[in-house]
Amino acid sequence: MINAASNLVSGKFRAGGWQFIGPLVKGMPIRLASQRTHSEMRIVIASDHAAVALKAELVAWMRAEGHEVNDLGPFDEASVDYPDYGYKVAKAIASGAAERGVALCGSGIGISIAVNRNPAARCALVSEPLSAQFARTHNDANVIAMGARLIGPEMAKACLAAFLSSDFLGDRHIGRVNKLSHPKV
Repeated sequence: MINAASNLVSGKFRAGGWQFIGPLVKGMPIRLASQRTHSEMRIVIASDHAAVALKAELVAWMRAEGHEVNDLGPFDEASVDYPDYGYKVAKAIASGAAERGVALCGSGIGISIAVNRNPAARCALVSEPLSAQFARTHNDANVIAMGARLIGPEMAKACLAAFLSSDFLGDRHIGRVNKLSHPKV
């Protein structure tokens, strides 16, 4: 849980029954764990051509879990450029159209780099559930990336379940997460 968060981050407010603190990144508030139901998340997902089949399976699984899912494509295996779809995921996160994002490509590497070009997006490349959980709890990741050529559908679902059911811990991590979007070089 977030301890004394109001002392660490200014701007505590409520909206639609949810309590927010922040924003850590302009327009990107963090939800307090005690105020949130994981089954009501708005999730955006996109891939490149190498991950279309995995994406379709994850979309169906997330919807069956009760999430509102916006699939940004592509919808067939014709060759596409992963940066274009990574940018779409990041834009949806930055605009507030989605709370969480999933980015898929062959390895997960390229699309995660594309997502992270937007300072409002914090995308972590994961391949097992513990990393997905830590991406949320320690880094406040709002997007995960996975490689369809490297991870099977069941492991991808396990990663996604860990990511979606974990909350940012706040506390000592808040300052570190702020630095991710506001680097001082």
